[in-house]
Amino acid sequence: MDKKLPVTCPSCEAELKVHSLSCDSCQTTINGSFELPLLIKLEQKEQDFIIAFVKSSGSLKIMAQELKLSYPTVRNMLDDLINKIVELQKINK
Repeated sequence: MDKKLPVTCPSCEAELKVHSLSCDSCQTTINGSFELPLLIKLEQKEQDFIIAFVKSSGSLKIMAQELKLSYPTVRNMLDDLINKIVELQKINK
């Protein structure tokens, strides 16, 4: 089982920020307060959907065939994802 990077505090559920990045190769460390990228805030299945979407060159018809779902179902999945991304962008402004 892959561990997913936490994006919310387990104690108060506030959004987490990155404060340190390090390079294993040269031991450089960068400190600061950095926002997590929007796409990492999505659930794994949503990230997988985006990857499949790109791999299929944005063809929902191909995605429907590969996922063995109807075109309208895949279209609804995309619409839901778009709405979630729009909401996340509003929160982060």
